[in-house]
This record gives sequence, C-alpha cells and structure tokens, in this order.
Amino acid sequence: MTFFPTGHASILPQPPCLLLLLLLVGGCASPIALNRAVDAYDDATTGAASRQLLVNIARAYHNQPVHFTGVSNVAATFDFRVNAGATPALTGNAGGILMPVFGGSVAENPTITIVPVEGEEFTRRLLTPFQENKLTLLLRQRFDIDLLMRMMAQEVRVNDNEGRQISYRNRPFDSPGYGMFRRVVLHLSAIQDHNHLHAEPLILEQTWAIPAGSVTAEGFQALQREFSVRYDAQENTYILVKQAAGPILITNYDPNILSPEERKRLSNEAREWSPNDVAFDIRPNHFGGEWPMKGIFRLRSFHAILNFLGRTLGDEPEYHVEKDVRTPPLEDDENPVDTMKLSVTDSAPREADLWVRVYDQYYSVHTRGPLARWNRSAFQLLYLLFQMTVTDLPRSGVPSITIAK
Repeated sequence: MTFFPTGHASILPQPPCLLLLLLLVGGCASPIALNRAVDAYDDATTGAASRQLLVNIARAYHNQPVHFTGVSNVAATFDFRVNAGATPALTGNAGGILMPVFGGSVAENPTITIVPVEGEEFTRRLLTPFQENKLTLLLRQRFDIDLLMRMMAQEVRVNDNEGRQISYRNRPFDSPGYGMFRRVVLHLSAIQDHNHLHAEPLILEQTWAIPAGSVTAEGFQALQREFSVRYDAQENTYILVKQAAGPILITNYDPNILSPEERKRLSNEAREWSPNDVAFDIRPNHFGGEWPMKGIFRLRSFHAILNFLGRTLGDEPEYHVEKDVRTPPLEDDENPVDTMKLSVTDSAPREADLWVRVYDQYYSVHTRGPLARWNRSAFQLLYLLFQMTVTDLPRSGVPSITIAK
C-alpha cells in the first residue's frame, strides 16, 4: 500500500512482504523460547533430584526415613504474539514519513506435576541389592572399580587356602574387615589402571542325554538348530550341549585361555553364586598375580548405600588404608579416604557445586582440591544408581501436586 501525505511519498512493505516479516518474527521467537524452556526445565528437574539425594543422605545421618518425590509431567504452553503498524517519522520536513513498527511478545504457562516416589514396588527396588549386571554396565562406562566397589559392595568374601570363604565387611567400624576390603579393591584398581582387568561373562554349558532311538530324522535336524549334538555309541544316546552367557567374572587374564575343564569347573561354581554377587579370580603369572586371590563381592541395595554415606558423617567416618605391598603402584588420586567426601557447614558453601539446607545445616559434596574429580564421579555414580532404582513415575491415580504458573 502506498501513502502520499503532504506531497511526500513513503513506500511501506506490500502486504505479502509484511506477512513474511511477521512470520519471521514469530518463527525466530518460538524456537528460542522453546530451547530456553527445555534447558531450564531440564536443569530444574536434574537439580531437584540431586538435592534430594543430599537431603536423604542427611536423613540417613539423622536416622530419619528416606523419601523421594519426582516431576512426572511438565506441560508448557507458549503464546507467541506479533504486531505491526506505522507511525510518522520524528524527523523530516513539514508533513511526515510513515515508518513501519513491529512488536512481539511471548507468554509461557507451564503446569508441573510432582508426585511422591513410593509404594511397594519402589520400596522393594530400594531395599533389593543391586544385581551384578548393573555393576558390569557401569564398569564398562569406565568408572573406576575401586569407586564402584566402595560404594556398591557391602562385603568381600575371599577364599582361603582350604577353599573356605572369609567375609570382610565394608564398614569402617569393622577395622580388620574394612582394611582388608579396601586392600582387595585397591589391588583390582591397580590392575584396571594398567588395562589388565577383564570383566567378561562366563560361558556356561548345559548338557542333556536322550536315547538315540527316540529321535527321528526330522527331530534330529531340529535339535541341530538349537544344540551342539554328538553321539555316544557306548550308551546309544545323543548328548545335547547348549552354551549360554553366565554371570560376570573379573579376572587379570583373558578368560578365553581357560581349558574346557576349567570352564566346566567355573560353570559349576557360578551356579552357586547369587544374582547380587560379583566374582573375581586373580591368578599368578599375570599382571597383579603377585597377590593371587579368588572370591566374590556381595552388592548393597540403594537404601544401604544412602545409610553407608550417612554413617560416614557421624560415628563411622572412613579412614586411610594403605595398599598391600604386593599391589602394583597406584595413581595419586586412586586411594582417597572417603568414598564420597561430604561437607556439613553452618553457612552456605560458596564454592560447592550443589548444596542443601536441612536440619539447620548445609550439606554439600566437596568439589574443591585434588579430589574434586573423584567426588564428582562418586556423586554422578550415586545419581545413576538412583535412576536404576526408581521406577517410571505414575502419571495419574496417585496424590500429586500440580503447580500452574
């Protein structure tokens, strides 16, 4: 549209061009607002879960029950508005030149639903010891085995020279047991640091014997698709063999070097292991073999982990344990005193990554100094273990708090 005020001409954008400009304004605003909202809600949700972990460690320290809540739903509505018009220019000769004016606004209306994480299923998962496949998953993410075991294992059971298992608890008050537990873990850590630690599933073999006369030609072909079949002429039977991945075994050697007899023996032993047991076998003539050892770690539940961390703030503080003389050299930050060093102060810690105020004190993870990386990794591990414990949050049918902005 063209205007001719007082003899001066000013050409404004034609309607198609104006519409394009309006669309560009709205198009630029919407993804920016959405990206900011996604980042903000993600930070808020992660921060809330992290703070709850610290709160529950403090509760465990004060012998109070632990409890969790979670954000089950975030529904955010965005209202994008743009406007355009024309106004006389503030400069020029008599009369005026019309200048385009554009404007816009964004309104956000989020609705956040918070639900308690509770019930029989969650409580069972909270109290059930972790299974060995969870530890293996974390081990393959390059977590240090000493950090994993110090946080996740409640005890180590080491075979003595007569084949009996002696238990050593991961509790600072049990001084002889705690010291032995730490030295075993440090030995495995040194092997891992030199890239000689293996954590592979055992290949278990199951065998069956069936009379040869009971197998038809069609049945024999079907068996060959599922099993390895061999004929025993003396007994006139078919021996069916099937291999399956068994529990994880931590070693200082490649398990593929084992003889069939050793595999069979280990397979028989593995059938006696609990799902929350992690077995290890450190042999001579391999790296770290100066201290040969064999046994199992028994894993904790997430509830037991919180209680362990809470007790370290009170009457069961951890203390330094020196490695065994047969253990290879360790890196400087591989043997900290605390599994995860926590600070309790009367004022807000300015240098902490994260802190909470509970029971009139401030709780935080110590993330300054030479052990900052270790403590951050420990808290990251704790967060991942919580995510492995919590179930999918219910969307409806439970008491909840809905916050509409």
